Amino acid sequence: MSRSVLIVSVCVVIVGMAAVATVVLVRGESSASPQMSEEQRATREKFFGTGKELPPVEKGQELRPRW
Repeated sequence: MSRSVLIVSVCVVIVGMAAVATVVLVRGESSASPQMSEEQRATREKFFGTGKELPPVEKGQELRPRW
């Protein structure tokens, strides 16, 4: 077995392991997060002041405050 074939084989194995690890991590992150309990929702509303979602950003609207 020549040295170049060995190096190419090791590279292919490393790329395959990286691909498998990427798929596992992406699938783990994409799973839906559990819904908030009523206690968590009440605490959020108390801290942030409202339970409603924020309005969408209009086109051209700045996200930073004007001081």
